[in-house]
Amino acid sequence: MAYLFDPEPIRTAKVQGESLFYPVRRIFCVGRNYAEHAREMGGEVDREAPFYFTKSALALTESGATVAYPPGTSDYHHEMEFVIALGAPAFRIAPAAVPGVVLGYAAGLDMTRRDLQGAAKEKRRPWDTGKDFEHSAVMGPITRAAAFGDVGPQAITLSVNGTPRQAAHLADMVWNVAEIVSHLSTLYHLGPGDLIYTGTPAGIGAVAPGDVLEGRIDGLAPVRLTIGAPE
Repeated sequence: MAYLFDPEPIRTAKVQGESLFYPVRRIFCVGRNYAEHAREMGGEVDREAPFYFTKSALALTESGATVAYPPGTSDYHHEMEFVIALGAPAFRIAPAAVPGVVLGYAAGLDMTRRDLQGAAKEKRRPWDTGKDFEHSAVMGPITRAAAFGDVGPQAITLSVNGTPRQAAHLADMVWNVAEIVSHLSTLYHLGPGDLIYTGTPAGIGAVAPGDVLEGRIDGLAPVRLTIGAPE
């Protein structure tokens, strides 16, 4: 097959301790999945069902990168997240069957142009420009689910330049892994290569050029990001 121009390379994520790479197909993100974060954003948790937004796979960036402060914003924020990596097809799957389709987990950063997101919210418009842009989905290596164990007691934290910003436990998530995957599978034919960022705890905030971010989740490789000069 001949192309008019070279296609973008497949985005991949490392798998901890393995030589194989995980090819990323899609990135889903859960909104307002920690009650304290929902309150700090001026909202409340809706227990009727989770809601989602998406990022392009082109947004994926490996942990340890230095990325330019993005264009079009003066309010660039960090959001530390627990990421689910699927390894098998899932469509209308029951919560009890979800462990069979989860390949593993990773520590991730949902970087956000908060001013653009806020402006879109005020006008009841999509959040795309605030959420889906280059280098906005940062992720550490994937740890296989069997090695990670049961999700819940693990601490999730983020520091900027060594100063703590975010701290919670995975048990604080409003919607757990089984509930998220089961519900999302009623809307999409999920499958291998799909990542799900599961929401951020309270403590989000702005970052500036020169800042060094480090996010940790017990049992997972950390995620690190350095903010470079503006483009």
